[in-house]
Amino acid sequence: MKLEFWRGKKVFLTGHTGFKGSWLSLWLARLGAQVHGYALPPPTQPSLFSLTAADRQMRSTIGDIRQPDQLASELIAFQPDIVLHLAAQSLVLQSYEDPLATYASNVMGTANLLNAVRQLTGRCAVVNVTTDKVYANRGWVWGYRETDRLGGRDPYSNSKACAELVASAFYESFFADAKSRIGVANARAGNVIGGGDWTPRQLIPEAIASFTQGRPVALRHPDAVRPWQHVLDCLSGYLTLAEALYADPERFSEGWNFGPAEADALSVARIVDLLARHWSLQRAWVSDPVKHAHEEPQLRLDSQKAARELNWMGRLKIETALEWTATWFLRYASGASARVLCEEQIDRYMQSQQIAG
Repeated sequence: MKLEFWRGKKVFLTGHTGFKGSWLSLWLARLGAQVHGYALPPPTQPSLFSLTAADRQMRSTIGDIRQPDQLASELIAFQPDIVLHLAAQSLVLQSYEDPLATYASNVMGTANLLNAVRQLTGRCAVVNVTTDKVYANRGWVWGYRETDRLGGRDPYSNSKACAELVASAFYESFFADAKSRIGVANARAGNVIGGGDWTPRQLIPEAIASFTQGRPVALRHPDAVRPWQHVLDCLSGYLTLAEALYADPERFSEGWNFGPAEADALSVARIVDLLARHWSLQRAWVSDPVKHAHEEPQLRLDSQKAARELNWMGRLKIETALEWTATWFLRYASGASARVLCEEQIDRYMQSQQIAG
């Protein structure tokens, strides 16, 4: 990732009001990018986007990617260099409750965005953010590679696999004569953690809410294994891919995994045990006796392609990622500014990149 690349770049960011979108908005502002965010209102209360006043250094439009006319109007008027597409219905359990809305947002929303990209006149790199769950899950104990078959059993996972097919089809069908000008790539990351996440029915927010009250968290699937990573590691993958895609659209218009090291794929119970140490709890979790919808028991990502071809790798080991997350929430609870906490960790992360790079 080249920090100087972003200075002055025009970035159209969908989903900027969400958890990852808020962190990315702040990071892009620190890099000197011109950011135009497009998303629904903040999805949680409290909201990291509101607490950090993330719209202070960007243009923020509240809009719905399922409504193509406004989306196209905003995108075309802005004429971005980079499009980072994060807007989505991103919850597995919610996708069971409202599958049609999930497909409408994740599939048609992506199609609406890419159809608008067809009308851009300049060079543009589009990073379509999906998920580690796009693969047809075989229950393997090794990481999925970009060449493995897409699938997805639940509506969320399946809708994001469909969104990848939409992105690939748009690239091959409509940008064939502009391969040196417009690139479209799919980015798959792991289970993202970090400060300021209040997403309902997600592990870290639920765990921290329980710990704050001095009680163990109820876990739906304590033995489920996931590839855990800090939000800044995830976002650095998106930014690294965007840089490469902008420079060489034809070469990098593919699918890319941005997951943690194999050793950081841990069970839900293990993650909670490690996190609970920061609250000095003796008993971190209990099993939830309620029967819940199916969730895959094993999921890992193989990110060797990104390491080899993009020189990307996650910088934060899982213990460090959990420490940064716990520190963020503990300091915020003590009265620290959410924006200052985010900016401090962004600066610390960039310094570690410069040292390593």
